[in-house]
Amino acid sequence: MPEISLNILDVTMNSVKAGARLVGISVIADTGADTLTVIIEDDGCGMNEEQVKKVTDPFYTTRDTRKVGLGVPFFKMAALQSGGSFEIKSEPGVGTKVTAVFGLSNIDRMPLGDMAETIHMIVTMNEETDFVYTHKVDDRGFVLDTRQMREILGGLSFKEPEVSSYIKEYLEENIAESGNGTVI
Repeated sequence: MPEISLNILDVTMNSVKAGARLVGISVIADTGADTLTVIIEDDGCGMNEEQVKKVTDPFYTTRDTRKVGLGVPFFKMAALQSGGSFEIKSEPGVGTKVTAVFGLSNIDRMPLGDMAETIHMIVTMNEETDFVYTHKVDDRGFVLDTRQMREILGGLSFKEPEVSSYIKEYLEENIAESGNGTVI
């Protein structure tokens, strides 16, 4: 995958398929530590120890539509190639937490990609799941919490054109403000 945002989309869709009711997605750039940390945490069905060990193997998948699962292995490889780290913690019946740390300025780090579009798509296409998106660059950042949005909208669908446009603009503006000119 050419962008980290596509890895985030893939892992988040795994969370939705695992029955998660709440998924936290965090993108945190720390220019002082030269790291870009991505955390995806859910309250889905979770995995046992054996599944956690196998999930980074490209020849292991729980799908019956194909025989390989490349999303998580590529995500891990991308983090490691940039001088970072990768970890999955999971417990059956509790959920899963994936943490990928990238070397922020490492020449081998793939670009973050269009997080506004990625989060917009995740939120509007999966209304049965709540999402908390945290975007932070050093000491600047914001949080989008669909639970709060649901209260404000009073039952309106995230797919309604005006609501969908608002979500996209909110994400674009706040991501740009959080970066304060820093491209991650």
